[in-house]
Amino acid sequence: MKGLDLRVVTRGGLALALAVVLSFIKIWQMPQGGSVTLLSMLPVIYFAYTEGLLPGLLVGVLYGLLQYLIEPYFVHPVQFLLDYPVAFGALGLAGLFAKKSPYPGVVLAILGRFLSHLISGVVFFASYAPKGQSPWVYSAIYNGSYLLPELILTLGAVYLLKIFERLRKVT
Repeated sequence: MKGLDLRVVTRGGLALALAVVLSFIKIWQMPQGGSVTLLSMLPVIYFAYTEGLLPGLLVGVLYGLLQYLIEPYFVHPVQFLLDYPVAFGALGLAGLFAKKSPYPGVVLAILGRFLSHLISGVVFFASYAPKGQSPWVYSAIYNGSYLLPELILTLGAVYLLKIFERLRKVT
């Protein structure tokens, strides 16, 4: 495991700062929380990809706590854990693919966040489901409606970053 030396801590702080700034640029906001942003998860995912799993998980958890401080939504302590430190901490799962292809890491990271929000939605927000609709279906549609566009935008940005990286190596 990489240690948390000054370089890693500095890069983690920069990733957190950039992620928070980008989270304020909302393309689409959901009524009970969640939004499509201008690539706010990318800095944390990229940090995890370059620094590894444990530093990525730590920065993801910190990002979740910052998101709670910025836009708190609290109904139960377990909901808080699922929707903030666990969901955003999952972005650090991209570190499992450190130094390999970044695309599976992006998918796993955002899938991990989706699953955490899905469970929270089923357990704590089932009352929002339309009459007769399964809370699982409701939560999947609700959370997927903003996380799927985020996934597509993040994958597109990673693709462009890989192109720029190749061009930089050529020149």
